[in-house]
Amino acid sequence: MICFGLIFTNLRIFCEFPSRSADFLIIFAFVKEIAIIGAGAAGCFCAVELSRRVKDCRICIYEAAPRPMAKLALTGGGRCNITNSFEDAGDLKFIYPRGHRLMKRLLKAFGPEDACRWFEDAGIRLTVQEDHCVFPESQDAMQVVRTLERLMRAGGVRVECRRKVVQVHPDLSLTFADGSTASPDAVVMASGGNTAGILSPCELRTEKPVPSLFTLKIKDSGLNALMGNVIEGVILGIAGTKFRACGTLLLTDWGISGPAALRLSSYAARYLADNSYSGTLTINWAGVPENAAAEELKALAARGGAKKISGMHPAGLSERLWKMLLSRARLREDCRWAELGSKGLSRLASVLCSDQYPIGGRCHFKEEFVCCGGVSLDEVDSNSLECRKVRGLYLAGEVLDIDAVTGGFNLQAAWSTAHAVACSLASDIRQESPGDNIR
Repeated sequence: MICFGLIFTNLRIFCEFPSRSADFLIIFAFVKEIAIIGAGAAGCFCAVELSRRVKDCRICIYEAAPRPMAKLALTGGGRCNITNSFEDAGDLKFIYPRGHRLMKRLLKAFGPEDACRWFEDAGIRLTVQEDHCVFPESQDAMQVVRTLERLMRAGGVRVECRRKVVQVHPDLSLTFADGSTASPDAVVMASGGNTAGILSPCELRTEKPVPSLFTLKIKDSGLNALMGNVIEGVILGIAGTKFRACGTLLLTDWGISGPAALRLSSYAARYLADNSYSGTLTINWAGVPENAAAEELKALAARGGAKKISGMHPAGLSERLWKMLLSRARLREDCRWAELGSKGLSRLASVLCSDQYPIGGRCHFKEEFVCCGGVSLDEVDSNSLECRKVRGLYLAGEVLDIDAVTGGFNLQAAWSTAHAVACSLASDIRQESPGDNIR
């Protein structure tokens, strides 16, 4: 893999300066060929970091798609949710349903503040939204893509698109779809979710990849008729399980969407896949326990008296949604609060906090990218992300069994894992190479 130009240069030096030939041949021997598989967020970020840390290192990214970072260009609705401030993140197991222990370690080395500083130093001004999501001020994902492309060019990184790697072997050799091969000194696998099969010759344990961020189909005419309604503080669940998610719910003509629905899909990704995306969705519209909702309804009844129950409803619910819930509780819209009675109030509180709908599948949209599954985290060193069985093979991004809820956390995982790999790989090269080989 050493280019002919370098070979010619070293041979010329050997002939013209024999007394110094040993020094140059040492440098020649330690020029490393690094192959990065996948020109996504993790692969490109790793390439930039590595090019900054190692001078005499030839880095080539192999990408199966026609262009690099196509997925990154679409994230956040084309705005690129670079990271999250983690200000209200709380326990990481609710942010990273799979991989939270590893992410806790990696975030200490390269967390959201580091990511923000990195991109701002690269010339991207950032803004933090009220929901703690971090976006470029330009609200343009292509600014992030172009910045990473510029930094890769500056670092001498070569990107070969339409070059699909189909197998990585234990000796680090690569086999491409066209039958050609390559033999780099180190390999960084950053090819995204559902690509762990490329590593099959290495016999690594993998977790089956399944979608982990998606909206749910709910076939209910009453609910579907409320498309466009946004309800804050809703608690979603799956009956018969412990899966629960809270947040903002968006009602659509096909079912449910919004942060609460996406969180639930992430937490219950494997369960839903194993059950063919069927089950019973529970909705707590009030976001409080049933006894607390009953007390609020009693207070409304005391104030309402002779007024119709359809004319007064708990805060946060639209009039249309409230009328649908009255119907589901088998209550007439013209019923007076004074006529409600304890049984009617109990039915209404039950519907308000334990409404149920059959799940009719998941929705398939181009913007839903994230998968759970991939190479088991037991297969990599938790500090370096180097494969335990195959030395010189590193893994970053979604090819690992790490995934997060929506809100910039998945891209932060890409930056953090890529940074860990770049640092570790540079350190390994430093141990093998002359001192002036490292920046």
